[in-house]
Amino acid sequence: MRLSFRARRAAQLALTANALHPLHGTHWGFPSFVTGWLTSELAPHLLALTLTDTAAHLALRGTRQADRAGLAAAALSVAGLGSLITSAQRARGVVEQALADALGPDYTGMLRPPPSPSDLATPWGQLVLPFRVRHPDVRTDRDIAYFQGGKRFLLDIHRPRQPGSGRPVLLQVHGGAWVSGNKAQQGMPLMLHMAARGWVCVAINYPLSPTARWPQHIVAAKRALAWVRKSIGDYGGDPSFVAATGGSAGGHLAALLALTPNDAAFQPGFEDADTHVQACVPHYGVYDFAATSGARASQDRLRYLLARYVVGTDPRLSLDDYVAASPLDRITPSAPPFFVIHGEHDTLVPVREAREFVRRLRDVSAQPVAYAEIPGAQHAFDLFPSIRSAHVVRGVQRFLDWVHAHRDGGR
Repeated sequence: MRLSFRARRAAQLALTANALHPLHGTHWGFPSFVTGWLTSELAPHLLALTLTDTAAHLALRGTRQADRAGLAAAALSVAGLGSLITSAQRARGVVEQALADALGPDYTGMLRPPPSPSDLATPWGQLVLPFRVRHPDVRTDRDIAYFQGGKRFLLDIHRPRQPGSGRPVLLQVHGGAWVSGNKAQQGMPLMLHMAARGWVCVAINYPLSPTARWPQHIVAAKRALAWVRKSIGDYGGDPSFVAATGGSAGGHLAALLALTPNDAAFQPGFEDADTHVQACVPHYGVYDFAATSGARASQDRLRYLLARYVVGTDPRLSLDDYVAASPLDRITPSAPPFFVIHGEHDTLVPVREAREFVRRLRDVSAQPVAYAEIPGAQHAFDLFPSIRSAHVVRGVQRFLDWVHAHRDGGR
């Protein structure tokens, strides 16, 4: 049954209002995320749809008394969607300021080539079809086994079509609350962008809970990293430079990779493998795995998700296991350069968790720690190309290119 004009406009207004001011909390966080994330990142498309629908309705029916509520809702939606678009555009300045603060105001002087105006502009042509995830300059090698055990131990490699060697490597770890997700579903805008610019990008699967129990997830990620060290040269990559990235649970695993190099507890049977990474860019990651900060959201996640489905033990009896898995509690002065990215409106992993992680990391790390709190962004804002994710992707590229150039300059 087709919804009336008033119902369509009222529904859009409700979605827009939630994107602007999302509901938080254990019960509201997930539905608020799903609707707010899509509305925020598709705001230009929804604005065009709202204007088209309203214009078509007026052309067919004219202005009637019964339509006043619908027209008012349409006007409010247009204003709200315009505000969302403006907020998304602010990501460019926030990301650039974060990089300048951490790397120095003249950091772009080390980038070859330096960013051009087109690199910093919104790529409107790419955003017209946001779910078209491919790039003509990138080739993909799929379903390569990095360990025996089936599809959860497979990886994909995205690399430039042009032959080459010695290229820096980006290791992407998908999210999904440690219980879901797939290597082909997340991180694609970033990997395609980086691969088109000369990087070799590796996206991995890993065992999922509740079938798999912690620490099988991080052990698999380290096995994948060990495979990269051994075999990525066959695909044009440089095994001496690997950066880790990922979102949500993948952000947790990427951060833990960076903070626990060569930890024998997470490398059973391959203790001698080098599992250092040279940089880390976690997106909206989970850092307080053990809830040692005392934050309510961290305690709820520990009680209702981690203890029940992921780790499977009572944290009151095995707290050390949770602490060992918590990036917030594994920070050391030897941490590699970090660029921590989190959404201002994240209702699944509250932004204060990222702030505390960055504060502690900056207190002790000898390397740069950049932090960008993205205006108006929900959880998983970068799953497909959008205004906001495009500016973040390009900022991540500048950060990783700087770290790679700085490493080579240091040599």
